[in-house]
Amino acid sequence: MASDAHPAPQHGFADGFVAGVLEDALAAGAKVYGVSGLQGTGKSTVAAQLVEAATARGLRAVAVSVDDFYLDRPQRQQLALDVHPLLATRGPPGTHDLPLACATLDALRDRRSTRLPAFDKLGDRRVPTGLWREAGEVDIVVFEGWFLGTPAEPADALDAPLNALERDEDADCTWRRYCNNALAHDYPALWRRIDRLLFLQPPGFDIVPEWRWQQEQSLQARDPLRAGMTHAQVERFVQHYERVSRQALRTLPAVADVVVGLDADRKPHNRPL
Repeated sequence: MASDAHPAPQHGFADGFVAGVLEDALAAGAKVYGVSGLQGTGKSTVAAQLVEAATARGLRAVAVSVDDFYLDRPQRQQLALDVHPLLATRGPPGTHDLPLACATLDALRDRRSTRLPAFDKLGDRRVPTGLWREAGEVDIVVFEGWFLGTPAEPADALDAPLNALERDEDADCTWRRYCNNALAHDYPALWRRIDRLLFLQPPGFDIVPEWRWQQEQSLQARDPLRAGMTHAQVERFVQHYERVSRQALRTLPAVADVVVGLDADRKPHNRPL
C-alpha cells in the first residue's frame, strides 16, 4: 500500500508564521498542541518546523502524528473480515489504536520517559516496539493529524453516498456507519488530550485530490523505485477520507482554537497571532 501522509511538496512555512504558531502554543500553556489539516495541507511540515523553533528557544519538543497509531495490518485485516472490507485500509476513524495513542500522550504530558510508536507505511506494518524511539521529558508535544478534533456526523447524514467508493463498495452504509460510530464514541477521549487546536483550512475539499496527487508525483520523483499510485488510484484513495474531510471543513472552524486559511498554493491567509 502506498504511503498516505507525507509533508506537502513545499519548502515549508515562513519563519514568521511558525513563530506565531509557537507563541500561540506558549501563551496558551499548551502541553499538547494539535495541528489538524486535511491531506496535503502541510500539517506535518508545520509540526516539524514547530519542533525546530521550540528547540531553538531551548525548549524540549517532540512531534507525534495520529498516523503513528494505526492498527497493524493483521488487526485491520480482521476488521475487514468481521465488519467490512474497506476497514483494511488504514486512516479513517476506527483504524487507530486509541488506547496506545492516549497512553503515549499522557506519558509525554506528564513528562515521563516513553517510547514513541512508529508505522512503516510502505510495509503497511507497525514498526516493532524494539525500534521505537525514546522520548524523555518534553515541554511541548506537537500532535498532528488529518482529522484531529472532528466530531461525528448525524446518523441520517450517512444514508446518501458521497462518492463512487461509498456507492459501489459500501452500498449498505456498514463501513461509514462503523467509522462514524468510532468518531462519536471512541475518538473524543483522544481529542480531550489536546490542549489547543490549530486548523489549517484549505479552500475546500475539491483541491485535496489535486494536492494528494502532487504529493504522489513528488514522492515518485524522489524515489523512482517506490511503488507509487497512479492518478486514478489516488482519486480512489482520497475517497476513503472524503466524508470525514468534509465534516472537518464544516465543523472545525467552530471547534478549533485557531483557524488559519490556506490558499490554493498552501500559503496562509493569516497568522495565529
